Amino acid sequence: MPTQKSDTKSLKSLGKKAKAARKLEVFPNHSPGKIEVTLNCTEFTCLCPVTGQPDFAEIEIIYTPDKYVVESKSLKLYLETFRNVGVFHEHLAVDIGEDFMKFVKPFHVEVIAHFNTRGGIAISAAYSDARNK
Repeated sequence: MPTQKSDTKSLKSLGKKAKAARKLEVFPNHSPGKIEVTLNCTEFTCLCPVTGQPDFAEIEIIYTPDKYVVESKSLKLYLETFRNVGVFHEHLAVDIGEDFMKFVKPFHVEVIAHFNTRGGIAISAAYSDARNK
């Protein structure tokens, strides 16, 4: 089924000058449980909560949509809200995963934060959650 005009009427960010917000917009999924979506952000930045130095990462989100699919520009704006935030890598994966469950309400989501090597150590932190039916 093609995208219908009614699918986009509640979207506030797409095609407009939008302010970054710690929320995610969604549109209706026409095939609940029948697709798996992988989102990959290769240019994520946040700050070390101790030193204030920038940390760079690739954020991968894999989910099985139920009634809604996340709108990608709202995800971009959401991820930008972390740019000047001090956060440990492990906490970030949980924060993104819990927000994704809150706003998108998928059957399942996995968030993997692959941080670049710093001081000789690369860190990846993963969050996984499935909605109880």
